[in-house]
Amino acid sequence: MAINIFRLGDGVHADPSTLTASGDASQYIDQGEHQHWWEFLTGIVPDSFFGPFVEGDILQVIFLAVVFGIALKMVGKTGEPVIAAVGRLTEVVFKVLSFVMKAAPLGAFGAMSYAIGKFGLSTLTSLGSLILLFYVTSALFVVVVLGGVLALYVRLNIFQLFRYFKEEFWLILGTSTAEPALPGLMRKLQFMGAERSTVGLVVPTGYSFNLDGAAIYLSLATLYIAQATDTSLSLGQQLGLLAVMLLTSKGAAGVAGGGFIALTATLSTVGSVPAAGIMLIFGIDKFMSECRALVNFFGNAVATLFVAKWENGLDLARARAVLAGKAGEPPATSESENKSKSESEETGRAGAPAPVQPAAVEPAEVTP
Repeated sequence: MAINIFRLGDGVHADPSTLTASGDASQYIDQGEHQHWWEFLTGIVPDSFFGPFVEGDILQVIFLAVVFGIALKMVGKTGEPVIAAVGRLTEVVFKVLSFVMKAAPLGAFGAMSYAIGKFGLSTLTSLGSLILLFYVTSALFVVVVLGGVLALYVRLNIFQLFRYFKEEFWLILGTSTAEPALPGLMRKLQFMGAERSTVGLVVPTGYSFNLDGAAIYLSLATLYIAQATDTSLSLGQQLGLLAVMLLTSKGAAGVAGGGFIALTATLSTVGSVPAAGIMLIFGIDKFMSECRALVNFFGNAVATLFVAKWENGLDLARARAVLAGKAGEPPATSESENKSKSESEETGRAGAPAPVQPAAVEPAEVTP
């Protein structure tokens, strides 16, 4: 609706035949042209157990995790040692991610410096109106739509949620991706009173399937390219593009340049908008990725609270106290790690020898 009202692409009159792709953009276009929307469904089942981990296919990894989790649940006590081992391994992985999080801003600074040096200062100012529209639209979506759902159903305040996740906010803003904030999101949601099983299922799944920011970005970018190349689209065609993008965005989850791959796959599949038009917005994608990641992050946070409330797995009184700052700060480590530490301390106390009480000495009788 926003891009149809303001029509920022009108007046560009770009000729698709003169748009040539090079470098990373050419790679994204080539990969997107060979990717179809139905591959999201047909490619979710892996060929082998270890293949998705080697190739980095996030959707197939999630599929294996869900099947493996269901199997562990069905075998009962036999699977308890495996669950305990996976829990300990998760703590180690999250600790490694915390190390990466500390160095991530330096990498983001290098990436931004390269972008400005490669494309010049004009990269910061060209298509600024499209960037502004994307940021305003995303902010309205988070405050009005997500905030409305959070207030009406969960009975929590979206602005208090912003303050609660301020550390993750700055981390995502510096790294342009929501992945480094995953451990903090899960830890803080559990501290708010959401059940650990709900958080462990909804958050990782939402990171690949619940991509609100990517959906907004793809919609604006597609219609901007159509307007800039003088391609007329009816309302039915726009809705069809939106439906296809909801699938292609899932297929590109966790892939480098996933936004461009999903965009190219959508344009190539539908065929109504020239795929080469992505070169018009290639230079500003780096400056839109921060907002895209932030919307994805808060969308997953609200979705987890929504599901937890729906499943009666949310301590609402505690959640309100935490957001109001009355329950203290969330721990630096996860709940399971604290539990294991306390169990170790109790075991140590139980195995320690009992203190020896000094024997009572009978006073000697004194004869006068």
